[in-house]
Amino acid sequence: MNIAVMTDATRPVRTAAWLRAWPYWPAISHPVVRRLLPGYTLSALGDGMSAVAVAWLALRLAPRGSQGLWVGAAVAAYSIPGALGAAFLGRWLRDRAGVRLARADATLRAAALATIPILSAAHLLYPAGYVTLLGVSSLLHAWGAAGQYTLIAEVLPARHRLAGNALLAGVTTVTFVIGPALAGLLTVAAGPAPVIGADAVSWAILAISYARVAPMLSSGQPAPAGSCTPKDVKPSCSSNLRTIFSSRTLLGLMSLSFAFFLLYGPVEVALPVHVAGDLHGSAGLLGSFWAANGAGAVLGSLIAPYLRHWPLWPTMIGIVAGWGVALLPLGFCAPIGVCLAAFAAGGVIYAPYNSIAMVVFQGSAPAGQLAGLLAARAGMMILAVPLGTALGGPLVAALGAHGTLRVSSLATIALALFAAAGSLARRRPPKALPHRLLHP
Repeated sequence: MNIAVMTDATRPVRTAAWLRAWPYWPAISHPVVRRLLPGYTLSALGDGMSAVAVAWLALRLAPRGSQGLWVGAAVAAYSIPGALGAAFLGRWLRDRAGVRLARADATLRAAALATIPILSAAHLLYPAGYVTLLGVSSLLHAWGAAGQYTLIAEVLPARHRLAGNALLAGVTTVTFVIGPALAGLLTVAAGPAPVIGADAVSWAILAISYARVAPMLSSGQPAPAGSCTPKDVKPSCSSNLRTIFSSRTLLGLMSLSFAFFLLYGPVEVALPVHVAGDLHGSAGLLGSFWAANGAGAVLGSLIAPYLRHWPLWPTMIGIVAGWGVALLPLGFCAPIGVCLAAFAAGGVIYAPYNSIAMVVFQGSAPAGQLAGLLAARAGMMILAVPLGTALGGPLVAALGAHGTLRVSSLATIALALFAAAGSLARRRPPKALPHRLLHP
């Protein structure tokens, strides 16, 4: 009896000890991150729903015969203007604190998206105006993403940043699995415009959350060691691109990430064609592929903080190689079960990449330039996947779907081998001069 009582009494203690040892705990328990997490989760869920609603509303608004044009314009407007904002607004935004950048993006996104259902209800929404509002909503999004990860660097010490980055990535992954399914139900019940309105409300909640934590960040408390704050900016700082090109670490990281995401792009084009044409499958089978990949990505995001003691560069290169290997069964027409399992494993492998890359970026950026450099990175990454997707069409036409998947797989593995060779070359010490040259 006493043993049972002791066991029951010690259970909360053991639970508390387990929570403190959980890699995510330092990020979740931080007062700033804890207050932002609900709003961030809602905004990510809203964007997951808009991934369906944006295209569906474009279909409803577009005239017959030009639906494809307007759907493509709407989907592009919801993301690509962020790259333009990263390129042309740096002069005014790069010195702002992470919370101010993220709040500005959330506020603009909420206002622009909220206008869409209002105009739709008044029967004043037309395709050109719709695309324009979507473009305005995404104009600061690269800076908003930069602000989120700058905020992580500002409030968390270096040893906990991987957990903080993985927390943001994990929330996004989970909500992008749930969001489209929820959007399908809501769109049937109420139409796509109210779904976009719900997304606007989620961004308004996030903007309010940023406003609530702003005083905590300006209270005069010392920033963690290694954090980057705007007051550290020096007048002699060069432009973001010049800074990136002058740093071998930042340039190598940007090049690897851009090429990795670029080579992923053709998969989004080739996989549906492969399922419908080569496998003679249905939309349900295609959904199974993406569901398996999404479930794997959720698991991979949860695993990411446990990799904090692994060497960062070898881990990132290994992820690139692992994703390429995971695509091989699709490229070589393996049985469907094998392909599904490999694609799920690919999601597990792929998911931690961005969190780890952010840790390298946060630790390598010069003091005070982190927000601007992250915005430049976000702008380039926004372009990488659409550019790869655009290349996917001609590749599928020339090589077929399974040929495109094979090329993407082998090229990704080759990228990993090239990056590994470059990393080894940088670490190799210079050869000593021959003795006869030193002593003639």
